[in-house]
Amino acid sequence: MALSNSQYEAIIKEYERTRYSNHILTENRREEVYRTIPGFQELAESISFLSVDSARRMLEGDELAQKSLHDKLQEIVSRQRKLLTQYGFSADYLKPVCNCADCGDTGYIILDNGTREKCHCFRQQEIRLLYAQSHIQDMIERENFSTLSYQYYQGDDLRRFEAAVQLSRKFVQNFNDEYENLFFYGTVGTGKSFLSGCIAGELLQQGHSVIYFSAAGLFDMLARYSFDAKSKELLYDLCEDLYGCDLLIIDDLGTETTNGFITSQLFSCLNERYLRRKATLISTNLTLEELRDRYSDRIFSRITSHFALCKLTGADIRILKKRLAK
Repeated sequence: MALSNSQYEAIIKEYERTRYSNHILTENRREEVYRTIPGFQELAESISFLSVDSARRMLEGDELAQKSLHDKLQEIVSRQRKLLTQYGFSADYLKPVCNCADCGDTGYIILDNGTREKCHCFRQQEIRLLYAQSHIQDMIERENFSTLSYQYYQGDDLRRFEAAVQLSRKFVQNFNDEYENLFFYGTVGTGKSFLSGCIAGELLQQGHSVIYFSAAGLFDMLARYSFDAKSKELLYDLCEDLYGCDLLIIDDLGTETTNGFITSQLFSCLNERYLRRKATLISTNLTLEELRDRYSDRIFSRITSHFALCKLTGADIRILKKRLAK
């Protein structure tokens, strides 16, 4: 699914604003250091003098000029780092600031063959615009590991939630090295969507592409594109994104009206992501028995065989919070 011209231009302009803002921040840091550390500015300016002098010497045939310049620059950098730390700054305080180190806030990376391709940060911007991912963005700002609380759980419910948190943290920690899928199930309002948001937020910060859909929203979009002859290209692009993103979150599985089409689409999605070794996270209020009865044996087998199952139980936290607020 391609971006419109206006959507593409909006992303590019956002990158331009980010680079300008970070440039100003870098310059402000430089001025702060110059004001704070005596002699630091002169030390920094000496680099230009050394570079010009070295270039002159190389033109005159001095074969040692380049090595001499390298050694002197290394000495200056070492002195700068030492001064920075002595005056309470980090050693890399004057390193150019950028939000994405991979593309330098340009949105594109250069491959070994010289071609350009969209950076992972650009792809997440695309996902945000194309699939209305504002819900997950809003959710992870409110609900993340830093706002996690155990106060609403007791007994076995608490032990299950603690295990789910540990599993979620391990999932994030090992995401780059181990292929794993998660299946959160259990009673309403026990933290399944909350933990999904925690995981999404951590992986987004690491630069991974994450697509979030409610089950009803996902299958509604698939149905609209599948049964509209004019939307075949849109369907292809949607499926490629669903199959290829680093993490696909399907929230509230079972709230959709299940039929043969949905069952087929769900299996295709799970199977293709399994073949591509792409992680999937599913949350549902269904029991395992209800999952087996509602969907095909293939889906039940795929989930119980290739997902880490995590059951959450307890009272509805949303209701508890409302009561406490009153």
